[in-house]
Formats: sequence, structure tokens, C-alpha cells
Amino acid sequence: MALEKPTSGNGTTLIGAGTTLKGDLSSNSDLRIDGTVIGNIHCSAKVVIGANGVVEGDISGNQADIIGKVTGNIKTKELLQLRGDSTVTGNLYAEKLQVEPSATFNGQCHMGAATPPKGAELSKIDEEELVLQ
Repeated sequence: MALEKPTSGNGTTLIGAGTTLKGDLSSNSDLRIDGTVIGNIHCSAKVVIGANGVVEGDISGNQADIIGKVTGNIKTKELLQLRGDSTVTGNLYAEKLQVEPSATFNGQCHMGAATPPKGAELSKIDEEELVLQ
């Protein structure tokens, strides 16, 4: 079950505290999660996971502010911020990353456009060229 919000990008969609959503979520506008989402989130704008927010699934968006808890991969086209007492268990893919000292992150981090695509492996020749450069 997918919850879709086909808008022109105006306003913010809120999943409030005490609300649990099971299924994938897609939004064209900013999205704030203060409740629980069990499923993947795709947003063409900014995703905010509030201090009490919990996401069990992958997140993709232009930007993301994580203050709550995420178990899954996070992919942003621009800035990804891990703030406050946030806890992320999963891999991060972002153009820019900002991590506050109190945030917890367990996984791999891939930054910038020069990062090989997910699942890509370097050949021996590619590895030797990287060493020589």
C-alpha cells in the first residue's frame, strides 16, 4: 500500500506523534515524520525525522534532517544532517553530510558525484590507477 500526495510542492506533510504508517510513502512536498513509518519514503523535497520519529525503511529525498531514529539507507541529492540524539543504522548517500557530535551513525557513507554506484566493484586495473594517482 503506497500513500501518495500528488501536489505541486506546497506545504508540508506531517505524520504526527502517535501515528504508525505501514507502507511506502511518496511526497512532492516537504515531509515531517514525528510518528512511526514502517516502509520506504521517497520525497522530491525535504524530509525531516523529528526527535520522536522512527523510520524502518529507506529514505530518499533532496535533503534530509534526521533527529529521530532511522533503520535503513538514506539517499539525498543535497544536504543530509544527522542532528541531536539521532540514531541511524544503514548506509548514507549524500552530496554533503553534517553530523553533530551527539548523533550516532552505524553504516557506510558515500559522498559526492565521484562515488562509484552502489554495487560497483573496481577492477584490479582501476585500483592500481587509483594508487598511482
